[in-house]
Amino acid sequence: MKRIVSLLSVALMTVASCAQVSYDVIPLPKSVQLSPAGEAYSLSQGSVVTYDGNNAVLASNARLLVDFLKAGSGLELKAQPDVKGAAITLGIKNEIVKSKKAKNKNEKPKSENKEAYTLTVDRNGIQILGASEEAVFRGIMTLHKAIGTEGGESVALPYVTIQDEPRFVYRGVMLDCARHFFPVDFIKQYLDIAALHGCNQFHWHLTEDQGWRFEVKSMPELAKKGSVRKQTVIGRNSGVYDGTPYGGYYTQQDCREIVEYAAKRFINVIPEIDLPGHMLGALHVFPELGCTGGPYEVWPHWGVSREVLCAGNPKTLEFLKKVLGEVADVFPSKFIHIGGDESPRDRWKQCPKCQAKMKELGLTHEAELQTYINKELEAYMQQRGRDLIGWDETLEGGLSENAIVMSWRGTKGGIQAARQHHRVIMTPTDFCYIDYYQLKDQWGQPMSIGGYLPVSKVYSFEPTNELNEEEAKYILGPQVNLWCEYVGYPQHAMYMLLPRLDAISEVQWMPGDKKDFEAFKARLPRMLKLYDKLGYTYCRKIE
Repeated sequence: MKRIVSLLSVALMTVASCAQVSYDVIPLPKSVQLSPAGEAYSLSQGSVVTYDGNNAVLASNARLLVDFLKAGSGLELKAQPDVKGAAITLGIKNEIVKSKKAKNKNEKPKSENKEAYTLTVDRNGIQILGASEEAVFRGIMTLHKAIGTEGGESVALPYVTIQDEPRFVYRGVMLDCARHFFPVDFIKQYLDIAALHGCNQFHWHLTEDQGWRFEVKSMPELAKKGSVRKQTVIGRNSGVYDGTPYGGYYTQQDCREIVEYAAKRFINVIPEIDLPGHMLGALHVFPELGCTGGPYEVWPHWGVSREVLCAGNPKTLEFLKKVLGEVADVFPSKFIHIGGDESPRDRWKQCPKCQAKMKELGLTHEAELQTYINKELEAYMQQRGRDLIGWDETLEGGLSENAIVMSWRGTKGGIQAARQHHRVIMTPTDFCYIDYYQLKDQWGQPMSIGGYLPVSKVYSFEPTNELNEEEAKYILGPQVNLWCEYVGYPQHAMYMLLPRLDAISEVQWMPGDKKDFEAFKARLPRMLKLYDKLGYTYCRKIE
């Protein structure tokens, strides 16, 4: 009897010291089936994560899993190839994806999604099998969030079978580094946060009236001079300036480093060179590319400048092709963003060169000049295997054949484009502009661009509203945008991002009819606890 009592005491002490985890993560997986018997697998310090030793990408995944768990829970595991009986096994299972020819009509339907994965926990350990290495990574992130900050000598993981896949192929997050420059280390941290939430696209806004941030080696003065404004306005275009020069740009080596870092997290980096407006950074260096010839200055305040690239000057297209050629050399992304928003046409109406070009092309509206530029660039970039994304203003002069529309002025432009069978990324201001305030009471809040966008409204977004099933197929997915006129340092950027990124991640990942805001709020504290452990700044009040 004494021996039984002793053994029971040891067992109880072991259970007490073995932290529990929860699979109620964000975004919530498609299916979570817990074992009804309530058994749990104990993951201990020093356990092994194994993988196919011939697969370098799975090896990278394994090392990242080790890093993630150490940072979150303090568990220190080992990544080793081809170990039998390891605690965690990573692998590819092509059967997860349905083949075109079904062998058995009665066979249970499988996913066609290359990001589909299964995560199982049983007496043999933890197994993450994916349709691809990317799918395995998605499963790794679910495990990371499930364990969270629960550490100690071991962690008890309830037996479970998780089957999961994302709803949208495009799950984006954007950062404006043109209004304010953010260091490379923070860009990497931003990518870590994006990966934690299942995002797979990082839209990087690199050029503006307030600064040109991308190095073009064939025109070195472009970044050196175009990145620097003499001073910055204080507050909301108050007319009062700080008198301090502000600059900074990313070398091509910086960009390649960020692309490589993102790729390991299965995030594609989409660079944006905004044209033909928002170009004062370039016009300051090359005034001959403007309709008036300048002089131009890198803007020290915010807003929309009437100065644009001259559409009638043949040197403009030469310049743009040279820039985009180097962009394509640095960024392997299939998508390249060319902006196209907020480009006033006043100068084109008054410019003899632009009017002559319209006459030459038989155009009747200045908006068609922008389409002319877009089509020229599209043909040039398609030679390099790239597709162009433009803001929804690109609809105004008629879309080029393979254009992708990023709909920001509401969803109307995106709906119009989808009905024309063009691919669409939905990022309407009312739901996706996280430079807006997230709390009603703004006392003590950092300044924002204006507007009010709480977590609850972000969560309520449905990207395919008003579209039928066929039209909805053209919606690639939604994206949140962080514009940085009033966001000048990393902690502020994280504060504006979190936890609104949690909300959009469920819009991006889950079927719309499966979302539940109250259930989401109940799951959110576990994420916030992980943010605290990882040192992330976030808004603590949820509205």
